[in-house]
Amino acid sequence: MNKPLILCDCSGSNPIDGDRLTQATGRPCSKLHTALCTTEVEAAAAAMSQGEVTICCTQEARFFSELAAEIDAVEPDYLDLRDRGGWTKDTGDLLPKMSALVAESALTVPAAKTLDVHSNGLCLIIGTAETALPAAERLRDILGVTVLLTDTAEPPMHRGFDVIRGRLHSAQGALGQFTLRIDALQQLDVTGRAWDWTPPRDGGQSECDILLDLTGSTPLFPAPEKREGYLRPDPKNPQAVSDAILTASQLIGTFEKPLYIRAEPLLCAHSRASQSGCNRCLDVCPTGAITSQGDHVTIDPMICAGCGSCSSLCPSGALTYDAPPTDSLFVRVQTLAKSYLAAGGAAPRLLVVDTHGIEMIALAARFGRGLPADVIPMQVEALNSFGHAEILAALAAGFAKVDILLSPKVERDVQEREQALAAAIAGPATSAILDLNDPDALSDVLFSDQAPAPLETPIRPLGTRRQITRQAAKALAPETEQLQLPQGAPYGAVLVDTDACSLCLSCVSLCPSGALGDNEDKPQLRFQEDACLQCGICTSACPEEAITLEPRLNLTDAALSQDVLHEEEPFECISCGKPFGVKSTIEKITEKLAGKHAMFANPDAARMIQMCDNCRVEAQYHQQNAPMAGSPRPAVRTTDDYFSKRRDH
Repeated sequence: MNKPLILCDCSGSNPIDGDRLTQATGRPCSKLHTALCTTEVEAAAAAMSQGEVTICCTQEARFFSELAAEIDAVEPDYLDLRDRGGWTKDTGDLLPKMSALVAESALTVPAAKTLDVHSNGLCLIIGTAETALPAAERLRDILGVTVLLTDTAEPPMHRGFDVIRGRLHSAQGALGQFTLRIDALQQLDVTGRAWDWTPPRDGGQSECDILLDLTGSTPLFPAPEKREGYLRPDPKNPQAVSDAILTASQLIGTFEKPLYIRAEPLLCAHSRASQSGCNRCLDVCPTGAITSQGDHVTIDPMICAGCGSCSSLCPSGALTYDAPPTDSLFVRVQTLAKSYLAAGGAAPRLLVVDTHGIEMIALAARFGRGLPADVIPMQVEALNSFGHAEILAALAAGFAKVDILLSPKVERDVQEREQALAAAIAGPATSAILDLNDPDALSDVLFSDQAPAPLETPIRPLGTRRQITRQAAKALAPETEQLQLPQGAPYGAVLVDTDACSLCLSCVSLCPSGALGDNEDKPQLRFQEDACLQCGICTSACPEEAITLEPRLNLTDAALSQDVLHEEEPFECISCGKPFGVKSTIEKITEKLAGKHAMFANPDAARMIQMCDNCRVEAQYHQQNAPMAGSPRPAVRTTDDYFSKRRDH
């Protein structure tokens, strides 16, 4: 549905040509208002009363939502054409950028799947009496408070909240499901005139919904700022403690926890038969939400903070970002490029940001130069989910360059690793990471940057992230057959030392992606480069240490077919002539065992080494003193036997 665009130039500061915008986007536009949130509010109410609309202003979204509720109208959608487009010192044509932003806003992005988290408001406060008891006094009428004192101070002489004393041994969980173990636990005996502590004991168990850590010491969890329900202010900073107390007071009720990552365990290349493989996600997860479960990894959705690092680094697609799905991100990128170019623009640049970046853009627009006319900002839920595949998809779609603006909470090493991989494939000038906290500096960098020429004929690749990477790379480097990639890249070749390889095929049986294969008719080790994840299981499993990995991207069609890495002449069974095994291997075994090992000292036994499975079983069965042969069967007695016995008597 083409919802009408309700335009406002914000007191004449944001010029918009409604007629050209309608022609470029196909979306009907209202007349250009100048003060839609104040003197022309009746026009806004009239437009909303007609049905679903998109108001091109996000600053006053709260006001327009309240207005819609007041007149019993459908709440409108909102689109920012001012900070991201109109407020700029660039004198170039802004229509292509605005058209791209309008087209993107019309996309339907699937809602994230969620899990209900229940918090009954049970709060454990940890710290010294000086800091923990005042916090408990402020929260005791709101939450169910227990204080774990870490010093020997006297407890309060009232029963407004529970007080215990001890040493926290370990903590697990997140909001609504923390579990703790406490050593040297002492409870307060409140009977009699003089209250006293019970004798200390180890191994005390406790559960709570909220954890307020006022110790000021080492955090209880990795990436503590990303652990929901765990509050850890600096106890020496009264304002930080007050903010944490206020936050804790709000953590009661039922909350929706997004399920950020979709997992497909069968695709995981973490391990096979105890042979270690890919650990990329385990190495980068900041919260420890990912753990090993044998051949695959598992994610605790309650601990996962949704940074998206694992989905960018996963070579097999076993972990994909799902809040929203990765597919929708590719559609957004392609829609922005297609609409910009269709509206007459050329060589657009993509600026990928999160909420921190959106604030930077707003400040740059209001107080500085804003964004250049050819820079299209795109906000994503998790910056780390925008990896090398997404960068290459943007370049293939027609963007001249992709800039990623870091934020304080992003995993920088993951972003740098993915950008380096994209640069190795598309060229160093096609993408960059911007580590800036000054809005003016952001504008200066973007205005002064000279982007390379974009792809002359854009494409819109489809499929998995690996397939999209390959299609984009072929379009960006059409004359290149092979690209060398950084160490740790998820694309590459398997190299085999044929002198050391015995064709035992252990690597084939354990390869999680099927990149390594055999041939039923002859001793061969086959390899399909396009399917190789560079997980390393084959190198771990090879008993001869004959396998090494080479990170690279083969852009020829040969990467899609199976090549023979190593083959040898088969050995023919000396009994039936059937080919089996590897000739060199059978000869080596015969040389080492025949006449030299107790089991093969007999020439007949030694001959069995050179027989196929069926002939070997048959030879064992018929040999003298065969281990599989039983005692001789008794002769069958006949009627003649009975008559002859009578005659003898």
